[in-house]
Amino acid sequence: MHKILILNGPNLNMLGTREVHHYGSQTLEEINSKLNNIAIDNNCDIEFFQSNHEGDIIDKIHSVVKNVDFILINPAGYTHTSVAIRDALILSKIPFIEIHISNIFTREPFRHTSLLSDIAISVISGLGVYGYECALRYAIKYTHRL
Repeated sequence: MHKILILNGPNLNMLGTREVHHYGSQTLEEINSKLNNIAIDNNCDIEFFQSNHEGDIIDKIHSVVKNVDFILINPAGYTHTSVAIRDALILSKIPFIEIHISNIFTREPFRHTSLLSDIAISVISGLGVYGYECALRYAIKYTHRL
């Protein structure tokens, strides 16, 4: 069975209450529940991890190098600042999709730059929480080819 890791960065634990006009009203738990159901339906093992701390995210990537086939990551604010998360993803050699709930390219100029996009298989930005589902369905197809 293939394994997919869903990584969520800072402040995403506050989904459902923070800036609903950008991020919608669903909580991270609700998103994870839906993704878990999709994974079960597709005979896929899924793990969820969220942290507000850059080092925890890096440690998580390091810890799954030998037992995860694909990563879906919403790096949140670290998208624009974390060379360290970028380096961890590179060294892991695990394919990944970068996800953003809002369209980062229509927001403040500092959000237009991602330190991960050029090394990601794909970037999903602006589809709301549906972007997670799209990314997961692609990751399942990708891993089933392995």
